[in-house]
Amino acid sequence: MQTGQVLVTGANGFVGKWTVLELLRAGFSVRGTVRSEGRAEAVRQAVAGQLGEAALSRLDFVRLDLMQDKGWAEAMEGIDAVAHVAAQILAEEPRDMQVVIGPALEGTERVLRFAVAADIRRVVMTSSIATVGYGHGHTSGKRGYSEADFTDLDAMKFTWAYCVGKTRAEQAAWAYARSEGLLLTTIHPGAILGPALDADASISLQMVSGLLEGSTPAMPSNGFSVVDVRDVAAMHVAALQQPETAGQRYLATASYLPFPEVADILRRAYPDWTITSKHVPDWIIKLLARFGGPARQIINDIGNEKHFDGSKGALLLGRPYISAEDAVLSAAESLIRLGLLKPRGA
Repeated sequence: MQTGQVLVTGANGFVGKWTVLELLRAGFSVRGTVRSEGRAEAVRQAVAGQLGEAALSRLDFVRLDLMQDKGWAEAMEGIDAVAHVAAQILAEEPRDMQVVIGPALEGTERVLRFAVAADIRRVVMTSSIATVGYGHGHTSGKRGYSEADFTDLDAMKFTWAYCVGKTRAEQAAWAYARSEGLLLTTIHPGAILGPALDADASISLQMVSGLLEGSTPAMPSNGFSVVDVRDVAAMHVAALQQPETAGQRYLATASYLPFPEVADILRRAYPDWTITSKHVPDWIIKLLARFGGPARQIINDIGNEKHFDGSKGALLLGRPYISAEDAVLSAAESLIRLGLLKPRGA
């Protein structure tokens, strides 16, 4: 069992809650940052449901805002390491990209600055494959990417807020780590599926819920490198437990899964459900992307396959990833069990 206290930013998020759980399971104490007491209570309930009431003795919370200095110095007191997980993720591309970029970039800089001020040197940060596989001129066919690749925002025809925010935040984090001697590790998940712990489910699960409930009436042809949220959380913990991971990037991807295959997996598991089967032609998505909206967030993956090599991440885990199919099915099971699906036509 591990000792020490870890500050987890965005503790009430999809990845945040699972990271809190895995840290507590490993023996750490956890201080989670949240925006409200209600969100703290949701995390407590998730922890108690998974680990029992006794685990709550090693969990406390602080109410903080990534965009304000207030409270961060006090939150860092007694902390041994930071897991910076918080992120702003929107289903629609915002009119003002700073809504997403600000918390990503300024929020990351603030967390690292206050960690250094408190003499905390160990930080594990949730990044994304969005900081790896874009701006490389890849518009058709298959191409593989590894931790050695970095997104080139200047070379992208279509950027989107999440990609810009995550890429700039990672660039700033590595620059700050080098200048201040921070022991930084970055984890780069693909499309995060897996089980929701409560009704505050991730936007990424809409990939599954939309097909089940019909809110996605037609699907694109492209695919995603999928990873289970439980593996993403476990990788954060493993990185903290292994000092040699400092200075390293780790892709967190199980396998590439085309959107139509997600529908096929659900169709086999739920034969009595009317799973979405219609497809959106690529040319329509390319046209819509010019005006923003959800199409803008996937346009760079239309007409090509980006395969992200997660083998280094699997070595960090010390075991194979949970399969992409299991990630889809566990997401579906939790959405149904928690009553998070809208009736078709509602």
